[in-house]
Amino acid sequence: MGRRVAHVLSLFVGLTLVAGFAPAALYSQTPGMDGAQPDMMQLTAEAQTWLTDLIRINTTNPPGNEQGAAKYIQNVLQKENIPAEVLEMTPGRDIVVAHLQAGPLPDSSRALLLLGHLDVVGVDRAKWSVDPFAATQKDDYIYGRGAIDDKGMVAANLAAFIELKRSGTRLTRDVIFMADTDEEQGGDASIRVVIEKYWDKVACAFALNEGGRVILQNGKAQYVAIQTSEKVSYNVSVTATGTSGHASIPLPDNSVVHLAAAVQKLGTMETPFQLLTITRRFFEQLAPVEDEDTAKWIRALDTSERADLAARRLAGMNPVWNAMLRDTITPTELNAGVRANVIPAQASANLNIRLLPGNSIQDTLLQMQKAVNDPQVKFTVQPDGGPNAPASSITSEFYQTLERMATQQFPGAAVVPYLSTGATDSAYLRLHNVQAYGLLPFPLTEADLSRMHGDDERIPIASFRTGVDLLYKVVRDFVTK
Repeated sequence: MGRRVAHVLSLFVGLTLVAGFAPAALYSQTPGMDGAQPDMMQLTAEAQTWLTDLIRINTTNPPGNEQGAAKYIQNVLQKENIPAEVLEMTPGRDIVVAHLQAGPLPDSSRALLLLGHLDVVGVDRAKWSVDPFAATQKDDYIYGRGAIDDKGMVAANLAAFIELKRSGTRLTRDVIFMADTDEEQGGDASIRVVIEKYWDKVACAFALNEGGRVILQNGKAQYVAIQTSEKVSYNVSVTATGTSGHASIPLPDNSVVHLAAAVQKLGTMETPFQLLTITRRFFEQLAPVEDEDTAKWIRALDTSERADLAARRLAGMNPVWNAMLRDTITPTELNAGVRANVIPAQASANLNIRLLPGNSIQDTLLQMQKAVNDPQVKFTVQPDGGPNAPASSITSEFYQTLERMATQQFPGAAVVPYLSTGATDSAYLRLHNVQAYGLLPFPLTEADLSRMHGDDERIPIASFRTGVDLLYKVVRDFVTK
């Protein structure tokens, strides 16, 4: 019954939305043809099918195996008479790229890239209530690994791209679709290597990617966060060494004990609050839609005598806000021991560190060493750190389009620039002078967002369809003016 009601509601919403579209009036990949009114009910239904099919292709990274998903998308595009290239990154790991040109020759100087990644993080199947790769529909949700991160975005990008072609929209700039690989691990098949090997195929001036959010509160969109920057990710190994021996004879230099003490100190270590320009603007623009108590503390961020207390209060209200206001250190993996009755000579842990843009990992290491203060404990920075990229502009024509269309889609919601706590492929694009923005366009509660990388990842069907509609509006508006 719930599914039937949701379907009827989605049909009503679709009909309402279709009435609001205006025809395109400029230049397209099909010269002389005005853009047709899109059938949003059909498009969002097709996008839902693409999403469920993609979830059912297991692309857990490692190893990734994104080739099957890339070829699936290639087949979808070919049915629309859109040529698409499947490009090998490493054996079994392929990206897919397609183009719609505004004129007879490619023009990267104004082009828009629609980007999403095909790989997903691993799962603990025992902790899921459904098969994580079955795309189960239950209680008006689609469950599955990648539903939010990031196959939902891939399917929405695909829908917008295809609808531009179907409708014969007159383009004023090239549009590039890419579904890439290895975003979750950042290895030899990642966006960094795509840029090195295939930049000529994806060169662009603007990009739309994951990384933003539309926050639902009490059933209504409270704010739309457009990612313009992101924290910088590092992995650091912390290793404790000691004397190996028989577990029946406790030793004071037991490596496990020293590691546990170090991890406890690091996991609870409070780094200083730092209010960056983008974070200040985020909170300033969020204040009008927050409750009065929260807004009071937001306003206090600009007072010299209460700024630190305000940051502490806001950090305590929301773990995402806490991560936006400081560098973070999170223990993620532990490794020690060879037998239950043997004291190991070495014990190690991984720390996932997310730095605010511009901060130094070496400075953070010094803080960590001082906090641990143990000569048996050593730190090693792993060679997989993310790029420290400049922020995208909040005055660019594309940001203004995102801001305007989000305001139209969600009246009354604040639209704010956002420093994402998670890393995305956009950082590498920003290093190549691309104005890259993150907009996960699906209205989601904080609780559903927290399932990303967690158990029972899911997306509400109605929110997915709303997001497809919003993303299409954004893209269409930007590429026809």
